[in-house]
Amino acid sequence: MKELEEIFLKAKKDLEETKIFQDLSTFYVNYLGKTGKVTELMKKVKDLPNEEKRTFGQTVNKIKQDLQSLMEEREKEFAKQKILNKINKTKDLDLTVPSSCPHGSLHPISIIQNEVIDIFLSMGFTVEDGNEIETEYNNFEAVNVPKNHPARDMQDTFYLDNGQVLKTHTSAAQNRIMRKYGAPLKAIFPGRCFRNEELDASHENTFFQIEGMMIDKDVSVANLIYFMKEMLTHVFKKEINVRLRPGFFPFVEPGFELDISCPYCDGKGCRVCKHGGWIELCPCGMIHPNVLRMGGIDPDKCQGFAFGLGFSRLAMMTYDITEIRLLNSGNIKALSQAGIK
Repeated sequence: MKELEEIFLKAKKDLEETKIFQDLSTFYVNYLGKTGKVTELMKKVKDLPNEEKRTFGQTVNKIKQDLQSLMEEREKEFAKQKILNKINKTKDLDLTVPSSCPHGSLHPISIIQNEVIDIFLSMGFTVEDGNEIETEYNNFEAVNVPKNHPARDMQDTFYLDNGQVLKTHTSAAQNRIMRKYGAPLKAIFPGRCFRNEELDASHENTFFQIEGMMIDKDVSVANLIYFMKEMLTHVFKKEINVRLRPGFFPFVEPGFELDISCPYCDGKGCRVCKHGGWIELCPCGMIHPNVLRMGGIDPDKCQGFAFGLGFSRLAMMTYDITEIRLLNSGNIKALSQAGIK
């Protein structure tokens, strides 16, 4: 119990000393995340005498709830201060002038992208930009999809007259970033992608993704699962379970489809997850040795994982949007309603 009190007081002090919004993600991981100090204390319940277990468990839960409430209050303070800073920097602003202009809001994809980038920055990843017009080599050959490979049929590509392509996936930046940094490497690179899709409620010719890579000695699938769970837990503001199913993607070996437990029904089954309890979210896996070699990295010395996550799909899940074409429609009324939920 003394250790509990010390951790609670230390957590309150750390929270009071946070200077920027991104520090809150670090605070969550350190205290409330799956490997956080409060969570680790809960695991000690099993080692206590039976007559002490209930009191100890209740105290840990109370501390966890109190810290979550304090963290939410700190988030509100940062949001308020951000607005005040903008007001103070604005010259000749007369707040007494009446205005009939409606309040604007960020696009749902922008909201999700900014949030995901902040989460990965807090975990030590760098953020890189990808080209929207790429060479055929970077888009295909460098990610282990040579000419005449059947996997090219999966991506109906827009080719330009000069032989370059509109990138079909954010993986097109992998080779350039590996050659830029070498190993070790932790990077994400969000961007807009293009495919000649038949448009319907779940397919668009222009969509947004984020790619992530981590390359170092002794990197394993366990690292991949950890970072994905941390990111998704922060996005959905609740503990998210994940599972991996075998999947074929030329640039990873082994390759997986990563599913998440439905955040709307907690895996019990609903219309969103088609009553299966799981939602398919993103392809991922261990980077193929051929891809590492083409990026100038020796696969006998370093391993890495890569994942691709669709911002469009994540925005639809987060804001309960059932029609993907709405995201690129320019319908201000509909998009602003999604953006302020």
